[in-house]
Amino acid sequence: MSAPTRQRKPLGVRRTLSDLAFVFELRPCANRGENSGRFTNDIGGGGARGLAHIGVIQWLTENGYDIRSIAGSSMGALVGGIYATSKLEVYTEWVSALERMQVVRLLDPAFGRTGLFKGERIIGVLRKLIGDFAIEDLPVSFTAVATDLESGEEVWLREGKLFDAIRGSIATPLIFTPFQYGSRRLLDGALVNPVPIAPTLNDTTELTVAVNLSGPIELRPSPLPSASIPDGNAYRKRIGAFIESLHLSKAPAAPAHGIFDIAFASMEAMQNTIARLKLAAYSPDVTVEIPRNACGFHEFWRAKELIALGRERTAQAFAATGH
Repeated sequence: MSAPTRQRKPLGVRRTLSDLAFVFELRPCANRGENSGRFTNDIGGGGARGLAHIGVIQWLTENGYDIRSIAGSSMGALVGGIYATSKLEVYTEWVSALERMQVVRLLDPAFGRTGLFKGERIIGVLRKLIGDFAIEDLPVSFTAVATDLESGEEVWLREGKLFDAIRGSIATPLIFTPFQYGSRRLLDGALVNPVPIAPTLNDTTELTVAVNLSGPIELRPSPLPSASIPDGNAYRKRIGAFIESLHLSKAPAAPAHGIFDIAFASMEAMQNTIARLKLAAYSPDVTVEIPRNACGFHEFWRAKELIALGRERTAQAFAATGH
């Protein structure tokens, strides 16, 4: 897919922000002071780490940045798409209240060979929570990035049902089954572009902000242990046991790597390399770094902690660059 050249307006008129795995184009907010601007935001995958994007958006909007254009891969597509509907506050309240057992109940086993879960249950819950929208009717320009299973091509989804596009973009291999979108079978967009800045390059912007969910590993305090999963039906308990086995950031002294450990580590290594190349190619003005060991892929019950982390790192990144 050819990448157009980014156009830039004179500084001081409007500023645009790009954030990893989503891209936002912003315009001035009334009564917001000198920080008001026009931004593009590019945001990427990372499983539960993608909840940090909520904190990034919160900090930006609270500091006068009016997001007008979004492009996202995987969790970036989910958070960015919901923001485009003006319902991010509703989603934030819902996801912040999730407990581990509730996360398990959102998983619908596929009983097949193309993925563990169908993803229909979580998308159905989100449709009821947020409502369904046509992408072309959203008040904010939105692009969800996915990967074509057959050709390996990067696919930009800019029309049709919002949650169909999001479902295609979050189809993490092995975890969710591929999603049939028209004539294409789609996988997670972060496989080919974890930092989708290119879809927004035709937007007129002055400032590009990238949120890197594959930031350097940091030593952070261990979270409080989660409550144990209560007794229930046998299959649900097996799903819970599988969830427990996905703790990539808590390797034992002598780790025994299973098939999912190896698959996730391989995908993460690939995506980290692609992200570095994309960031080098597009040279964002501000990069917000989220440590790649901030949480496990599946730890959505840590939403409050991750949202706070996104806010903290955004404030630090803007302070460090003087924007």
